[in-house]
Amino acid sequence: MSPERVRVLLVEDHTIVREGLRALLDGRDDVELVGEAQDGQAGIDAARALKPDVVVMDLNLPRVDGVEATRIIRAELEATQVLVLSMYGTEEHVRPAIRAGAAGYLLKGSGLSDLLAAIRAVATGKAFFSPEVARIVLDGTRRAAPGERLVGAELTPREREILRMVAEGRSSPEIARDLELSVKTVEGHRGRIMAKLDSRNVAGLVRHAIRLGLVRAD
Repeated sequence: MSPERVRVLLVEDHTIVREGLRALLDGRDDVELVGEAQDGQAGIDAARALKPDVVVMDLNLPRVDGVEATRIIRAELEATQVLVLSMYGTEEHVRPAIRAGAAGYLLKGSGLSDLLAAIRAVATGKAFFSPEVARIVLDGTRRAAPGERLVGAELTPREREILRMVAEGRSSPEIARDLELSVKTVEGHRGRIMAKLDSRNVAGLVRHAIRLGLVRAD
């Protein structure tokens, strides 16, 4: 990410929480709060209009919930990342948000330093999870029985395309050039693909691409 400030849209229905977050973020050299929304649909509309770098998204929202709002924003705005900021840290809340395309998940009650670190991380295409959330995701993966995880079903069409290109040996700059995306956006997709497939290296991604029929074993 360049030294320019990260442009942030805040989607939160509780006024006192929203005002508190605004007070924390306003006036900083590294973050620019470009807009606020009080419900999921307003958040979607604001994201479409403002095209922020990061949407800080609550989950329990009126009109359109945070998971669906995240799904729509990620489908329409590839360069916009979503950081979930929620009071709920259970697997039933965390996993749908990740499947919808959230790059990070932070629990309310975290400190300002964690919030800023999370915003900067997801803005550069990296994942960021509160320690409690990271443990839930890891534990859920360990508990899953063979075949329980429908490998590949959680990938978006764009993620499947990038997975195929990675498996073909293409670098992130090459993929970015061919798909007319930024390298940062491609790296963000790669990070989410690896998280969804529980792969830690390119060899693991290649195996998944073969199983999904995206590339041939030979």
